[in-house]
This record gives sequence, structure tokens and C-alpha cells, in this order.
Amino acid sequence: MSLGQKIAPHLPFLRRYARALTGSQQHGDTYVRATLEAIVAAPEDFPKDVDVRVGLYRTFQAIWNSAHYDEFAESAVDTDVEREAIANARLSRITPLSRQALLLTAMEGFTVQDAAYLIETTPDEVDALVAEAIAEIDRQTQTDVLIIEDEPIIAMDLETIVRDLGHNVSGVAVTRDEAVAQAHAQRPGLVLADIQLADDSSGIDAVKDILAEFSVPVIFITAFPERLLTGERPEPTFLITKPFQRSTVKAAISQALFFNAATIEA
Repeated sequence: MSLGQKIAPHLPFLRRYARALTGSQQHGDTYVRATLEAIVAAPEDFPKDVDVRVGLYRTFQAIWNSAHYDEFAESAVDTDVEREAIANARLSRITPLSRQALLLTAMEGFTVQDAAYLIETTPDEVDALVAEAIAEIDRQTQTDVLIIEDEPIIAMDLETIVRDLGHNVSGVAVTRDEAVAQAHAQRPGLVLADIQLADDSSGIDAVKDILAEFSVPVIFITAFPERLLTGERPEPTFLITKPFQRSTVKAAISQALFFNAATIEA
């Protein structure tokens, strides 16, 4: 099997990581594209002493940390100017390395040891960076959360996670119509959405209806990630696969709100 064939299954998840890290699909995909170009240009440099997925992310991290490429990426056209401005404002309060450690462990599922390899530090330092990121992001953000989920136990678990982070639950909807009605009744600052709902309606359609009325960050939590990670535009910046870890949901919520204009501090 060629290197390209080994890498291919991991690309949708690398794109998810890049989007979550930058807050922009276009900007994130620019980094992923440069990563692939680097691998094609010098396949002999691809890490051979680790798992292919770890090697892919390590190559991405090298691109991300490259001062030369940072200059190129900053010059790339990004239509989401407002979101990037918000991110830059918040980045002044939290180091990018902390957010990388948080996303790599909590969202991408790497072990602390693998994350330490990827960002070139120690496991103890990764633990400290993750704790720093969560504390700082949570300090900056607080909002009302709409949960779209038809499984009662999962909905209750999500409610607990949301409240543990210091946010309010504006409502729990089990159908598309309920979700849209609740969003109109009390505009949320964040939406957590399942895909398959109680009456066979779609959480994707519910989110589209809500976004047609106003802008709000969305995290999809689903057992069917392939319905969203298609390689086509647009894709969700934040996508969590069921069954999920509570730490993964917490990281996604913190990171989604990190880029939310409604919660930016003066």
C-alpha cells in the first residue's frame, strides 16, 4: 500500500483539526494542502518510526510552526475576516501551543505521549498546557446552549457537561421543528446537534433553518460522521463522533466559543 493510500483515511480528521485550530475552513484547508504538498515533495522525510496518523499530524505541525509558511498563510485570502479578528484578539490571551495540546488530546484522541511528540514537548507539559487552555478559554466564554438530541440519556449527559462548564441550557429539542421553534424563542449562543432525530427529521436541516435566521456556532455530535465529513464544502468546523468522551465535548465547546463574536471580551 502506498503512503498516499495509508494517509487518505486520516485526511478528513486532519481537516477537522485544522479547521478547529484556525476557526476557518478555508484557512485550515490551506495548511492541510501545504502538508500534503510537503509529503509529495519529500516522501522520504515522512516519519517512519511512528503510526501513519501520528506521522501525518507531525508533518502538519511542522508546517503550522514554520515561520515561512505562517507568512504565506497570513497572506492567503480568507473571507471570514471577522472570525479571524476575534481569534487574533483571544490569541493574545492564550498561547497557540496550549490550544494545540487541548485539541490533539481531547478532540483528536491522541495520547498525552503522542501529543508530546507532535508538539515537541513532554507529557507533563502537555497536561499543563491542556489545563491552561481549558481554564483560559472557559474564563472568556459563557453563553446559552441549545441541545438538539432525541436520546434522553445523551441529552442529560450533554446538559451536565454544559452546566459544568458554566453555561446555561436554553432548551432541549428532539425534532427539527422543536429545535427551530426553541431557537426563535430564545436565541442560543451555541448549538449542540445530533443528525438523526426522533421523528426521522434531520438535525442538519434544523441547523440550516436556524443559521438562515442568525449566525451561531454549531457542534455536531453524531454516530454518522461520514454524512458530514464528505470532503465537500461546507463542512462543520466541529464534529464529534458518538460514543463521545466528556472531555472531547468540553474541548469542542470551549474551542467553538473561542471564535464566537457574541462572547468576545472588550
